[in-house]
Amino acid sequence: MTNAVATASRISALTSLNQRDRRLLLACLAMVALAALVVALLAPQQDEADTTPSTFSSGTHGAEATFLALQRSGYRIERWERPLDDLVPQADAHTVVIFAEPNAIRAMGAKKTVQQLLDHGSRVIATGLTGGFLLAENQAQRTPSLTDGLQLSCSARPEGFGALANSGVVNFRGQNEWNIPRPDQRVQYTCRGNAAVVSYPAGKGQVIWWSDSQPLENGSITKDGDLALLLSSLGSPKNRTADRIVWDESLHRDEAGLWSYASGTPVHLLWLQLTLVALLLILSFSRRSGPLLPDPVIARDAPLEFVFSLGALYDKAGATNTAVSIAYDRFRLMLGRRKRPGSASSSEQAQTEEIISIVTARLGHPDPELSTTIAACEELTYDPQQMAPKRALVLVRSLNKFEHELRQEPHASGVRK
Repeated sequence: MTNAVATASRISALTSLNQRDRRLLLACLAMVALAALVVALLAPQQDEADTTPSTFSSGTHGAEATFLALQRSGYRIERWERPLDDLVPQADAHTVVIFAEPNAIRAMGAKKTVQQLLDHGSRVIATGLTGGFLLAENQAQRTPSLTDGLQLSCSARPEGFGALANSGVVNFRGQNEWNIPRPDQRVQYTCRGNAAVVSYPAGKGQVIWWSDSQPLENGSITKDGDLALLLSSLGSPKNRTADRIVWDESLHRDEAGLWSYASGTPVHLLWLQLTLVALLLILSFSRRSGPLLPDPVIARDAPLEFVFSLGALYDKAGATNTAVSIAYDRFRLMLGRRKRPGSASSSEQAQTEEIISIVTARLGHPDPELSTTIAACEELTYDPQQMAPKRALVLVRSLNKFEHELRQEPHASGVRK
């Protein structure tokens, strides 16, 4: 009952609006619906072709599932998006930093900072060829026997009996390898005979390098060996609450700025709106600040223009009697200037007959059309109904014909028109 009353009140409120307000309301609703459709179409979608193992990506090659799984398992894990130099004062032996295939150019510029982290006793996990760029003793390279860009899976086998090598079979793409490990660099896994996982001490900390990030990606983390390698690289499970795990995201893109927070959103449409507003401002300013020009002078001496305008006015008003009356009054005025003073009759019928006789005398011959025309024009004074346009046109033409004939009289040249 309450819903029915509410619906009825909404309908009554809508019907109480006038037609203009309803149109405005419907236009606003249409604009809101259009904006929602544009946002839905332009909203950022996960790109499966993006191979960046970012914790913000839910694609196959992303690492969001891994990050959330560690977070819900009790690990003290966090994303790092600020400059990497800010992390150095906070680093110690209980800090684990993950660099999952960072941007190559950014990684080359961060090598000194990573070494400072290691000097503070941190554990650094770097993956991929670009992850090796972060390391001072970098030996990472492309596998010479494989074509660049070829995605081949490789089941890496453990080497030795260390904690990392106790993870089982791990899946890598096998595109990268660690070339000629030094004696203090221990190979934990091999892929096709090439070093795929290497660990070694650096400064006061430790470095763990992976061939690529496939074991921690969303599409592979569910496999037992891949997950076990990640957990072993993080350290002992007993220290999950003591160690601080920092997953670096600052090297996956350019330096984060204010505008970076708007990347991937429809905010770029704001530029289109600002451009439109600027264009309107320029047009408005130019209209107000341009040179002053006089208004065009429209010549009013064109007879046909006046005739067409007057005819359109009579046609719109339906004033056929008025048009005939004006023509008849003009005809009588011309005859009045020709009549002698005191010749006006007392009755309308006598006046009509007098007009007919005057015109007949001036023309020099009787005309049956004259009597019909004068009688019809006199009836307009007592007939409130409008006559048909065709009939009115016939009467006006007849009056104009008689007026033209009268003006052609030989003695009319001395009379004032």
